[in-house]
Amino acid sequence: MTEKLAIFKDKEIRRTLHNDEWWFSVVDVCGVLTDSSDAGAYWRKLKQRLRAEASEVVTKCHGLKLKAADGKYRTTDCANTEGIFRIIQSIPSPKAEPFKRWLARVGYERVQEIEDPELGTARTRELITVVTPWRLCRDAISRRGAA
Repeated sequence: MTEKLAIFKDKEIRRTLHNDEWWFSVVDVCGVLTDSSDAGAYWRKLKQRLRAEASEVVTKCHGLKLKAADGKYRTTDCANTEGIFRIIQSIPSPKAEPFKRWLARVGYERVQEIEDPELGTARTRELITVVTPWRLCRDAISRRGAA
């Protein structure tokens, strides 16, 4: 599995690549879209409400291992893009609309990379051009210290 943090409005959303599909931490999404002091409690309550409504979205969430704040990997409820959209629809928050646009952009970028692998290569090249000068500088400093 590949893990990656996504940033939305300066807040981190943990996500992981599972079965060639991005899965997002539901608790992180709830934390971004609500002003709840305990996003985990908010998700548990929302999950109860969705189950009572016989919503299938809860059954489509999977417990996947994601790195927690303490650095340990813990099972976390995750949903794919479709599931996250359904959960977002259930959260009464004015913050949901920009999140939906952001999530659509993330999904669209992934689809573009699948359709045209050169786009993924180009994004990697951009990262390399930013990281490589820093590495060269770091390595030069390390060599001077070892001499």
